[in-house]
Amino acid sequence: MCGIAGFFASAPLPLDHAEWPASALGRLRHRGPDDAGTQVTPDRRCALGQVRLAILDLSAAGHQPMTTPCGRHTIVFNGEIYNFRELRDALEARGVVFHSHSDTEVVLRAFEVEGAACVRKLRGMFAFAVWDAKERTGFLARDPFGIKPLYHHAGPQGLAFASELHALATAPGVQKNLDSTAVMGFLGMGSVPEPRTLLKDTCCLPAGHTAVWHQDRLTVQRYHTLAFSSLPALADPVGTTRSALLNSVDHHFISDVPVGVFLSGGIDSTALVALARAAGKADLHTYSITFPDAANDEGPLARRSAAHFGTTHHEWPLGAAEGQTLFRQFLAAMDQPSIDGLNTFTVSKFARAQGMKVVLSGLGGDELFGGYKSFREVPRLAALNCGLRWTGPVRAAARAALGRAARPPLRRLGEMLGEPLGLDSAYTALRGVFTAREATLLTRHLTGLDPGPLPPAETLPEDPTPQDTVSRLELTRYMRNQLLRDSDVMSMAHGLELRVPFLDLPLFDTVSRIPAAIRLRRGKQLLLEAVPEIPPWIAHQPKRGFSFPFEQWLASDWRDTFAELDRTSPVPLQTWYRKWAVFALSHWLKRAGFSTPV
Repeated sequence: MCGIAGFFASAPLPLDHAEWPASALGRLRHRGPDDAGTQVTPDRRCALGQVRLAILDLSAAGHQPMTTPCGRHTIVFNGEIYNFRELRDALEARGVVFHSHSDTEVVLRAFEVEGAACVRKLRGMFAFAVWDAKERTGFLARDPFGIKPLYHHAGPQGLAFASELHALATAPGVQKNLDSTAVMGFLGMGSVPEPRTLLKDTCCLPAGHTAVWHQDRLTVQRYHTLAFSSLPALADPVGTTRSALLNSVDHHFISDVPVGVFLSGGIDSTALVALARAAGKADLHTYSITFPDAANDEGPLARRSAAHFGTTHHEWPLGAAEGQTLFRQFLAAMDQPSIDGLNTFTVSKFARAQGMKVVLSGLGGDELFGGYKSFREVPRLAALNCGLRWTGPVRAAARAALGRAARPPLRRLGEMLGEPLGLDSAYTALRGVFTAREATLLTRHLTGLDPGPLPPAETLPEDPTPQDTVSRLELTRYMRNQLLRDSDVMSMAHGLELRVPFLDLPLFDTVSRIPAAIRLRRGKQLLLEAVPEIPPWIAHQPKRGFSFPFEQWLASDWRDTFAELDRTSPVPLQTWYRKWAVFALSHWLKRAGFSTPV
């Protein structure tokens, strides 16, 4: 796991451009505290930098940038490839000689042999760049789920890229101009929708895509689409799911350093501990945060589960005073604003302080196995919208009345009645933060800019059922734009690698063949049946989100700021998550050097 930065160019880079990756590493050092390296090609058409968190092959042989023996290809790599040993064996059978035991060299040599097609064979999380000195061509790639980020900016001097936006923002040629449409997108859903970023003319390489920079032109191409199958159902969905889960967890323990698990009081993290034990993993360490407030505290459940599975359990009892200090550190670590992430930041800090470098997270279980209320409510909202299609004045009256409603969810429902029919608009109504009108007013208020409408979502293959569509929307919007981005930034802020076994391509390819009526049963029944070791005090409790006592922590330090937000906002903020969204954006704008009215 690492942080990368670089420049590709068709002509020799100016000195400040060639030196930029080295300076960018100072802003990425938290991602890779174990090593750092830079390289500028003799013709100055490529400059690369990387900071390393050593997980596989801890020796100097894993140093990056890494170049093939012939000198043609050079790579900087961020991520982990869990099938690198199988890929290495196949390459050795073709005569490739390796000089390290790192997965980075496997990716480099696979690219040397197969070119861009090698990405289809990689199992894991990754964002990497390769320079071809012979063709003077740069190549970027990002994993199918979008677990690892990669930002880029194309300008007259070439293509700059980095693992975090705030590092890319320092590259020569990057202008600090706000993308008002991205601001509106953040206010609408609580995260900036990829491929946009808050800075104009900078992009996030979309998940499951590659990009080629050649002769001053960037060509982006999709190589993988997450889709659910309409093939005949598997004969034994429970047994097949269990086998795929065990295989994923086993691969996610591949490491030359110990691997721990974040353990809450929920089904997903408990399932990982149970599967790890079933896979024969010994000396397992688990990590939890506890609170004095019983309403927010999952500590007793996690503690009981840890004792049940015999893990070495670590708890951090977190009070308001520590929480306020952590909150300031969390804000400083935020790469782009988000309405989440503090939980990952906190438990990552704790695990790293205990000496851990790699942890597993249960992220993705809800999206794959139907853990959210959206799996039931989005189809209902879409059916309601469709049912009112031909009601004419009744529909218009309902839309107008709901648009004036006091409660934000009802206003979003009213907006849905004016949108095209479909699950997309119903999903936005359920998951959204502000309506489009509210987001527009807030964007003008906070930035002085008029946002344009977000472009329509990419058309993807039709899903077998509405519930499958909800699963895809959860995977590619809420999870990708918010949960994964927060998890990467907030874990790497402490030099901690966070792995997500539920987001494993072979696992997805297996469970995506299971019909929604089985896979997405209420209460994640398929997951519970596939992992019967999950104890009843976890399996039978009602679902609740893992939350921090924000309001208590912020009552003193930020009380005046929140009061000012309420007073000056052009739309009613009302709920905590709406206040938090505006606060997070305002703080980011100030830190980035943009003026705001608060």
